Amino acid sequence: MKKLTLSFTLILAAVAIGLGQVVSTPPSGNNQRSVVKQYIGSIVYVKVVYNSPDVTSPSGDDRTGHIWGELVPYGLNDLGFGLGNPSPWRAGSNENTTITFSHDVEVQGQPIAAGTYGLHLIVEENGPWTWIFSSDTKAWGSYFYEAENDVLRVEATPKDCDYTEWLTYEFTDRQPTSAELQLAWENKCVPMQIEVPDMKEVYYTTMSEELKGGAGFTYQNWLNASSYLTQADYKLDKALEWADAAISAPFIGERNWTTLQNKSTVLMKLDRREEAQATMMEAIELPSATAFQIHQFGRQLISLGEPDKALEVFQMNHEKFDGAWPTNVGMARGLSAVGKYDEALKYAKLAHDEAPDDLNKNSMAGAIEKLEQKQDIN
Repeated sequence: MKKLTLSFTLILAAVAIGLGQVVSTPPSGNNQRSVVKQYIGSIVYVKVVYNSPDVTSPSGDDRTGHIWGELVPYGLNDLGFGLGNPSPWRAGSNENTTITFSHDVEVQGQPIAAGTYGLHLIVEENGPWTWIFSSDTKAWGSYFYEAENDVLRVEATPKDCDYTEWLTYEFTDRQPTSAELQLAWENKCVPMQIEVPDMKEVYYTTMSEELKGGAGFTYQNWLNASSYLTQADYKLDKALEWADAAISAPFIGERNWTTLQNKSTVLMKLDRREEAQATMMEAIELPSATAFQIHQFGRQLISLGEPDKALEVFQMNHEKFDGAWPTNVGMARGLSAVGKYDEALKYAKLAHDEAPDDLNKNSMAGAIEKLEQKQDIN
């Protein structure tokens, strides 16, 4: 008797679970489920999940010319089912079309928080259309639409487009901090401009968290994070802190040309030039420093308006590598930068003779011509 009762209980539990599930059947109207996802940068993403009807009806009728204003009515309408509220179009078919923002963004210039939203659209015969972002993401279409759930409404201008058989969402423009999402169907399309308002902060916050985990156990990640902030000219004090970690953090720090050069660059951005140059002089003295690395540092000093320091670096490079390529080029550039054209010419001719390829030989030929005319070659 106990076994029978237990078996009956298990059957009832299985039935209860089954009542919450459905078997997999073809989509209503053969409107296929579709997903499009696009990253803005490497962290922020936008995802749209929708069902995609086609212009040709399930019965095979061509509905060209009967989509906008007919199958998709203009304005707000009583859809004949659900709450009976004046409702927009579901911006797709079947279940709610949803859009997900992984981070806070701006849509058509208006802020919206990270999250998933039900997506609707008010279509107009004339004038702009209106995108609606609703907090209700579970409804079937727009039958149970309630305006009080609106999180954001923004306007967008539709335009005529090439024919599109299946309703399609696609990203038609992709930039480092923005993307344009477009709905296209039949002969119309309507855009949605999505912008990340503070991408630098997104990267900074993400990297800060990552460096607390496994990513923080290699100096390269501290170096890359510092380099990003430096190039972005953002939170330079933190960039310097991370640069120091790449050099000297316990167990993982490494004092090499790249880590010292990165720290020097941060110090330059902070206008701490003497410290920056001292850091690079330390890098030059490393046994692993190459002639090309030192040469590029000398050129960097010239571009920063430090010709005397640059010449000093070029001289050290020439001595350290016994005149090997490209140290004679460096001497020519350094001497030219301080106005010593005759001496620079001698080194330019040596560099021309030892140039490893036609590109460099032609470059030095041009330098020789300029120096003969007492012109700077930098």
